Amino acid sequence: MRNPIIAALDVPAAETAISLAERIAPVVGAFKIGSELFTSAGPEIVRRVRSTKASVFLDLKFHDIPNTVAKAVASAVRLDIQMLTIHTSGGLEMMRAAEDSAQQTAASCGRPAPLVLGVTVLTSMDQRTLAEIGVSSDVGRQVERLANLAMQAGLRGLVCSPLELVALRQFLPEAIQLVTPGIRTGAEKADDQRRTLTPREAMNAGASWLVIGRPIYAAADSAAAARQIRASTLTD
Repeated sequence: MRNPIIAALDVPAAETAISLAERIAPVVGAFKIGSELFTSAGPEIVRRVRSTKASVFLDLKFHDIPNTVAKAVASAVRLDIQMLTIHTSGGLEMMRAAEDSAQQTAASCGRPAPLVLGVTVLTSMDQRTLAEIGVSSDVGRQVERLANLAMQAGLRGLVCSPLELVALRQFLPEAIQLVTPGIRTGAEKADDQRRTLTPREAMNAGASWLVIGRPIYAAADSAAAARQIRASTLTD
């Protein structure tokens, strides 16, 4: 069975990230490089992590006019990443441009296209924060609306809160991959993640991948923490 754990390299410096990646690479399925690390270390951090043969999930959540997003996706694909994120709220044309760019650029590079993942509603958001930006729908309805739009655009995966997994699995094609942040073991506080589940709960609900940050990188023994989390996903 594929290891579903994506370890988030949510650290500020390249050397810290590489050290962590080298320690836990054998016990995770991929590494997430997000805005903090990418802004600090630049594209070279992607190349360095990929040089370890690990898969990379580039989580920059592109959201711009379609042409700009298409060009950003092409640049990301040339870094040889395996997953990347865009905001579904960018609209149908933007999402189609992103998926087309991923497919075309990967073909020109002679490699498989990365999974373009649509971000629906951030896991830090709840009904109050949606209302603040003028969205009258509740979180569940907004997630479903954006998920349906992503399917129309041809995306093959979504990022979603674990609490939306069951509802999404009821109407999405089985092949759609769901990448789920907001995972907590129960031994730590929720921090800024408001909609969380344990790793096993999320897998049972239909997650394809689990993005796990603090429970791994902040642990005294990151490799042991990752092994324990992986084992928990296999427990009946």
